[in-house]
Amino acid sequence: MQFFEDGCEIVKDFISENWRSTILNEIEASAVSTEVGGVRNINRKLKTVAEYLNSIEFKEKACAFIPASAQLVRAILFNKSPQSNWFVTWHQDKTVAVSSKFEEPGWGAWSVKENTLHVQPPLAVLEGMVTIRIHLDSTPKENGCLKVIPNSYKLGILNPDQINEVVASEKAHYCEAEKCAALIMRPHLLHASSKSSEPSNRRVLHFEFSNWKLPSAVCWG
Repeated sequence: MQFFEDGCEIVKDFISENWRSTILNEIEASAVSTEVGGVRNINRKLKTVAEYLNSIEFKEKACAFIPASAQLVRAILFNKSPQSNWFVTWHQDKTVAVSSKFEEPGWGAWSVKENTLHVQPPLAVLEGMVTIRIHLDSTPKENGCLKVIPNSYKLGILNPDQINEVVASEKAHYCEAEKCAALIMRPHLLHASSKSSEPSNRRVLHFEFSNWKLPSAVCWG
């Protein structure tokens, strides 16, 4: 699959083993290792993640997919493990994190998650966004890898009934990935994941980027 056509692509060896082990060492030595589900704002909680995002290595790999002017919108660490094993139903990522509330046509459904404002932007914003999911562990189907409906981002924002219709009529693709690989995808591509049938650590760094110009004095995240 190709990102610019299908809406998703696996890139092998996206992160070097040196950066991977450095980040894992800090994860395992920090309090986030005991948190379950998604750890938001991971770039603010782990120094190594912030350093990696600013590294030449990351920028050189990411530039093939995101514009030079793009900024980080959201950073989350996900970990499915024997202690925290969950499934995610079919959905689209439709919200972004911003620094303050504002009034603009098409922006709505405001909410607060971990003291951070989230809002659903217009479709045009999502169409220009890029999600990069970096696999710190190998993620086969048995360990709850993401599954996607290729090209579904072209259908726009879907309601629950429409999502069910697409899932019933289209074939899902399992995005199995080796450690150090990245899944590049559009946030509103239909995706889901099952519980791990052979659970072990499945740590993924989830980064979202956008070059959309926000109103004055408003920042991403």
